[in-house]
Amino acid sequence: MKNNTKLIGKNILITAGAQGIGEAITRHFIDSGANVAIHYFSSADTANQLKEYAISKGQKAVALRGDLTKEIDANAVVEKAAEAFEGLDILINNAGSLVARKMLSEMEDDFWHKVMDINLTSMMLVTKAATPFLVKNNNSSIVNLASLAGRKGGHPGSLVYSTSKGAILTFTRALSSELGPQGVRVNAVAPGLILGTSFHNTHTTKESAAATTASIPIQRAGNADDVARAVLYLASEYDGFITGATLDINGGVYNM
Repeated sequence: MKNNTKLIGKNILITAGAQGIGEAITRHFIDSGANVAIHYFSSADTANQLKEYAISKGQKAVALRGDLTKEIDANAVVEKAAEAFEGLDILINNAGSLVARKMLSEMEDDFWHKVMDINLTSMMLVTKAATPFLVKNNNSSIVNLASLAGRKGGHPGSLVYSTSKGAILTFTRALSSELGPQGVRVNAVAPGLILGTSFHNTHTTKESAAATTASIPIQRAGNADDVARAVLYLASEYDGFITGATLDINGGVYNM
């Protein structure tokens, strides 16, 4: 995406932008000439390295810590990003986690709400805070990170995660209708098996990854760059006609 001149000088906020898919998204935005606000919760070292990388290329960058399940933190992250750049053009809602695998029989109220808050409530809070800045532009863009689990239901033990990711698909469609008249496009990506990330390193066994990979028509798992390229495409089509859509990135496992 280095030749995507549409992103030069644009102001981007990426939640959880310093690990896994988020880190790849941040790097691609930097390499495309954008200014980046890198939100993180626990990946301070990587966030600061990305910040310095952007600055070394002559672009603006800030690293911002916050617990996005808390409204006060979500508001502060957005406000600091907008203040640093004097506005926002693009929001990438990437923060999320499976947390742990639990079957319905093991489900506890606290766990259900924790996963829902991390994946869905945080997205709503950040988007609510960012919208007043985004609508000031003639064309702005939001890209939400969903998951193949939101399409198919996920593997055993991912009931809450899959439910929250399915809700993100609906959140995306509803928000696109609400914000479209104000010049903001809203889309989502739904990655499948993306290896090399802390998510799958923590929650997916080698045996499960191998079995899933064998079922993928193009015979390989995805990587973080596969997702980042798609995110940048959706984010950068300012004058485009795509909104309310979900781009599936899964090698052909699921299509519709």
